[in-house]
Amino acid sequence: MVRRTKTEAQATRERLLVAALRVFRERGTTRTSLAEVAAEAGVTRGAVYWHFRDKAELFGAMCERMTSPLDTMARECGAESANDPLGALRAMSIASLTHLASDPRSQAVLDVVLHKSELVGELASGAARQKRIRSGCLARNETLMRGAVARGQLPPDTDTTLAARALHAFIVGTMYEWITDRRAYDLAAAAPALVDAMLAGLRASPPRCVLPTPARRRRAPSRQR
Repeated sequence: MVRRTKTEAQATRERLLVAALRVFRERGTTRTSLAEVAAEAGVTRGAVYWHFRDKAELFGAMCERMTSPLDTMARECGAESANDPLGALRAMSIASLTHLASDPRSQAVLDVVLHKSELVGELASGAARQKRIRSGCLARNETLMRGAVARGQLPPDTDTTLAARALHAFIVGTMYEWITDRRAYDLAAAAPALVDAMLAGLRASPPRCVLPTPARRRRAPSRQR
């Protein structure tokens, strides 16, 4: 048997990922078998197992094709975050939305994740992966929010944890809403204005830290003469 070259193996892996995205989108992840993915890709079922341990690993690799470019954007913006943390948050947020708007593959992956996946059973590891990605995004956002407070870009009593979650929810919600109806508006064109409106709200009236109420001093009882 002739050993496959690295280039051939990579080409087969790519075909499987493309086929999986197409079949998952048409039938949903739960109702799709690896045999159906293999048939769609024009390879044997054994070829699927050569590259992926199970459906969960295949699903994770498919999702990685969307998140990897966003991770690269985050690293690029991170280089300038020390001098302008709020500007870095703005750049990353706009880049996330414009990337989605311009990349059909990312649109298809997000459509599968949001509308065609039940991350339970054999795909439970996919839910864990999504949770890790979310936690990483929130941590990065909060670090930048704290930097923005330190540099006077946000009020000093800003609750950076809630602010980070608010921005994350805004970006994810915008993605979900746009994927549901992509003809509603031009996301790439609208992204800067949408992000600027969100950040303007945080600058003007962010969630505030709740300071503990000082305990009232008890008066010593007066002595009766």
